[in-house]
Amino acid sequence: MPFNKQFQLYFTIFLCIGFCSLLQVQAQVKSYNVYKAKKPIQMDGKLQDRQWKKAKWIKDFEDIEGENKPAPLLKTKVKMLWDDTYLYFAVYLQEPDLWATLKNHDDIIFRDHDFEIFLDPNNDQEKYFEIEVNAFGQVMDLFMYKPYKKGGKYDMNWNTTGTKLVVRCLGTINNNLDKDKGWIIEMALPFECLAKEGRNHLPTPNQPWRLNFSRVQWTLEKEASGYTKKLQSNGKPIAEHNWVWSPTGVVDIHLPEKWGLLNFKN
Repeated sequence: MPFNKQFQLYFTIFLCIGFCSLLQVQAQVKSYNVYKAKKPIQMDGKLQDRQWKKAKWIKDFEDIEGENKPAPLLKTKVKMLWDDTYLYFAVYLQEPDLWATLKNHDDIIFRDHDFEIFLDPNNDQEKYFEIEVNAFGQVMDLFMYKPYKKGGKYDMNWNTTGTKLVVRCLGTINNNLDKDKGWIIEMALPFECLAKEGRNHLPTPNQPWRLNFSRVQWTLEKEASGYTKKLQSNGKPIAEHNWVWSPTGVVDIHLPEKWGLLNFKN
């Protein structure tokens, strides 16, 4: 085969392989279409507002390191809606042993079982918001100026001001004498609390946000009628499970370039 034709063949194969690889990477990016509610949602922790029927459940949670790690032991599912004022979240966490210890705003909530929301409204993979909730309904909320790996620092002075939050426990919290079913989070997060100078904070068609969800789950053991974290031989708690919607490949959720996409739809 003449050199020029051989070169053209190899170059074409190279382009095809590169294009297919790009498509594969793009296919791996998870996305969620959030639809607009016709009127404000009436929140009761039972998810009985009829508008929730319009929203699709996210059910495909994985270990934070990806599919090569064991699948989560318990089910987690989330769905969302929006209107002109709020971004709504409905969360169900399967849990046979309801447990929480932290009772103050901005306690380090991930030291309990918790559910976490990460939002990057500008999709610049730099500045973003983090919200953590435990079964007591306590919240830790903060703003990241950039990810930790880039030397970023957090701002604990940012608050989810104006947020409506209902947490409903399907069982008895901190009581090991029975088996619980789980807990439900229903949240209405006002867009205005996401406002930062010079940055977008409102839903815009064709401009997706970055989004991720994380569930921190500890290994417990019974103590009297309650629970305590199970310890290793060195006296430290067994490392927590990190179950997420969009895996980052490492035990670090603060990699916004690995998060999924949130698409606003009418």
